[in-house]
Amino acid sequence: MTTTHTADIGIVAIQGDYEAHAKSLKRLGEHPVFVRTPADLESLKGVILPGGESTTHLKVMKEEGLFDALKNFAADGGALFGTCAGAIMLAREVHGPKQDSLGLLDVSVLRNGYGRQIASDVHSGRTKLSDAPIEMVFIRAPIIESIGKGVEVLGEYEGDPVFVKQGKILASTFHPELTDDSSIHKYFVDIVSGKVK
Repeated sequence: MTTTHTADIGIVAIQGDYEAHAKSLKRLGEHPVFVRTPADLESLKGVILPGGESTTHLKVMKEEGLFDALKNFAADGGALFGTCAGAIMLAREVHGPKQDSLGLLDVSVLRNGYGRQIASDVHSGRTKLSDAPIEMVFIRAPIIESIGKGVEVLGEYEGDPVFVKQGKILASTFHPELTDDSSIHKYFVDIVSGKVK
């Protein structure tokens, strides 16, 4: 079976496991680029914000001009997918403690939710993408405490939303890139290419 390149996707490569996201996309036939400066966003249609430490992401993104560039990217119709710290960066409101964010996704998040920094909890959960459960890897994950009217919950764990979508913005509090299942990355590719509205 031949897979064709269907979308131009970048991965913010400041910290976190951006290489794992790249592997997930490559399994789908994509050719992601690493984003470190605003110029790297040119010609892209979608960008992944990986996990890591959200305050470090924030500091470097502001220093490099990526913070405002990503806001403009979204305003121009670009798709964004944040995992763990990336979800924190996309949120409208962040607390525990409070910090700046891109404010592109109408959710409020508590930064340090599940587990300690060194803890890794793996659970099986269902999403609206498939009847089959998927592996959800939580590493010091944030908790989505409230969502706006335009936000669709695509997956939950223990009653909390852990996978959400608003327009072309996708976020998960877990790490799909740390599993062999590329279904969530495929869903993002489909958002980027216009197959999913």
